[in-house]
Amino acid sequence: MAKLNDSLTFRHGATVNNRFVQPPMLTNSGEDGYATEDTINYYKAHSKSGGMIITEYMYVTENGGPAITWKRGREQLAVYDDKFIPQLKKVAEAMKSSGNKAIMQIAHTGREANYRAMQGKKVYAPTGLEDGLDFPFLPYKVHTLSDEQIREIIDGFAQATRRAIVAGFDGVEIHGANHYLIQQFVSAYSNRRTDHWGGSVEKRMNFPLAVVKAVMDVVKEEAPDDFIVGYRISPEEIHGKNIGYTWHESTQLIDEITKNYDLDYIHLSMPQYNAKPGDAMLLDMDKADSKFKDSDKPFATLFKPVLNGAKEIIVGGINDREKAEDALSLADLVAVGRENIIDPLFAEKILNGEDDQIVKEITVDQVKKNHMTQGLIDVYSGPKAVIPLAGAENIKSLHQGFGGWSEMKYPQNDEVK
Repeated sequence: MAKLNDSLTFRHGATVNNRFVQPPMLTNSGEDGYATEDTINYYKAHSKSGGMIITEYMYVTENGGPAITWKRGREQLAVYDDKFIPQLKKVAEAMKSSGNKAIMQIAHTGREANYRAMQGKKVYAPTGLEDGLDFPFLPYKVHTLSDEQIREIIDGFAQATRRAIVAGFDGVEIHGANHYLIQQFVSAYSNRRTDHWGGSVEKRMNFPLAVVKAVMDVVKEEAPDDFIVGYRISPEEIHGKNIGYTWHESTQLIDEITKNYDLDYIHLSMPQYNAKPGDAMLLDMDKADSKFKDSDKPFATLFKPVLNGAKEIIVGGINDREKAEDALSLADLVAVGRENIIDPLFAEKILNGEDDQIVKEITVDQVKKNHMTQGLIDVYSGPKAVIPLAGAENIKSLHQGFGGWSEMKYPQNDEVK
């Protein structure tokens, strides 16, 4: 069985130094889409967090973000224009400064582009207001993408890949998870289209397949031979009575992707690394009806037959050596999230047998050491923090005013409810 210290070589020749991965995690540090010095310092501090480090998701067209943003200077990063390349070069250099691989995650957030709504701009999804679909959990209206807009977004993924290559990243990860645009197209709940981009399961796959093709075409033409390409997916979308898809459809999609395109890895986005069908896929959302608990095997195992040569990354709840080793028994690479926010040397300490040196709780002193951005501090230290972070009460004195997503204000015009 593989060990955490083992290197791994992907199908196109890129080798990572160990089996740890830092997964994509929003830093809330961008300004007008640009990476800031806070962003760069954060990623440099995390350059030893794994053999491969993945950036937060970057939006590929102007209408693709920002998401999960509450004010200027706390934004998601952008990659929709060449103007962002100089700062992105600095991000790539910082991430690679310890000899590990730097991967840019590329995304379009679709209906989740909340900061656009806060600015009074239209927010788009596969199906929206024009076609009778409303999202009661969003405080703004969502509009249906036109065919022309869809094709522009597909090209946006291609151009973002080109920019990642120019900026010096070692690869890209296509973000098809966590309820963002690609998942919205795959979901029967959010995609009610009847054209080329929706209807049957197969038609709902046309958008992600087109995105993968566009990315791979650029990689083959412009990237180094060992450039890494991955795809992230949520294995199921089941929230109460809202059924987007089950693992049967998601494995069908991954099978189509990996049979037609030689991706290096598939990244399963999960709350727990050993999650099984019927488990909640995001935070505290409703558990699935028992009828969807149709297998006792973890998703990591259920996806193996459809990898077709791609490696597998799993994530969720890995906070010590025992869980990391258990996760590695299920997949090729293990991603560590919140523990890396607290201690970006988590992986290095385990690899060096210094488990007792791992910092378990965030403190004011640790914030300085790990260059935690003010945006992250605000998210985790506020009175209504959505995602818990061990020791968050220790950094309440650093909080600068974000009280929770429900407190964000949207202009009262014809674009909002």
